Amino acid sequence: MKVMITGAAGFIGGYLAKRCLEIGCSVLGLGCNEPEDAWAAGTFELCDIRDRVRLLHLLSTFQPDRIFHLAAQSYPTVSLAQPRETIDINVGGTVNLFECLRAAGLLPVVVVACSSAEYGLVTSSDLPVREDHPLRPLHPYGVSKVAQDLLAAQYFANYSISTVRIRIFNTTGPGKIGDVCSDLTKRAVEIELGMRPPLLSVGNLTRRAIIDVRDLVRGLWLSAECGVPGDVYNLGGDRIYSVQEVIDTIRSHAKTHFSVEQDPALVRGCDEPIIAGDITKFRRCSGWAMEIGLAETLRDMLDWWRNRLAPTSVSDQFAMDRQPSKLLA
Repeated sequence: MKVMITGAAGFIGGYLAKRCLEIGCSVLGLGCNEPEDAWAAGTFELCDIRDRVRLLHLLSTFQPDRIFHLAAQSYPTVSLAQPRETIDINVGGTVNLFECLRAAGLLPVVVVACSSAEYGLVTSSDLPVREDHPLRPLHPYGVSKVAQDLLAAQYFANYSISTVRIRIFNTTGPGKIGDVCSDLTKRAVEIELGMRPPLLSVGNLTRRAIIDVRDLVRGLWLSAECGVPGDVYNLGGDRIYSVQEVIDTIRSHAKTHFSVEQDPALVRGCDEPIIAGDITKFRRCSGWAMEIGLAETLRDMLDWWRNRLAPTSVSDQFAMDRQPSKLLA
């Protein structure tokens, strides 16, 4: 089976490519930047999802059976600073993908990575939120994901392209950059290595249903296998965790003690206080279930940061050791 992954150089894309290769697929990954690490996922091609000529050529040549559309500007905070670019990439790129499929005469299964950010602020009485809940996003990123979601639905309705829409909830794991679990595990390791004082600064004290990326990509594959074309599904963790629970778990696996304080500079005004999705619909259609708990995820993230940061720390210490001592000057 031929699988194309847009946004393949991203966090989820790399894990998904590995999963597809393990299943025995031929994988073509697309991205607008070279992957930071060696991309052991078949073939990788530079391609901006908005580039019609380049994308049409790659689609026509590779002729995928399945496409996982992950390409996006995926940070809510960035979308507030760069709303036009966010809409251009996420909405314009999605239109370009579907129009190129039409031009190439291809009808693959297309799994579109949508987002829990589409729901916006949800009251506690409506949690966990179901797929039929009103979409009221709080930032341009959420708006762009609503547009992606509805575009995928209309391309199925109007052109019979077999789209499956997956509203992804908070996902983390080794290699993640820029979410609360990543930031906190990184700072904890920096404290271990003596790179910062033993104080863990936190921002919004939110609550999230958290899913490990390795469980997520199993779900994405099953969505292409079992999802009903044109339909939408929530996919996320089945337990809600507070930031305090995340910190307590990190503390239990850290190699040094630290204190915790809230830093006003890290508090975001547009953050949803609690996010959790009802995943019953997806479970019923696919049989999917989580296999990796939060403790295992955070342990693996701590180890990932130790491996990533320790060489830098050792190198810096070696450089310092080579400097003339001021006491001997």
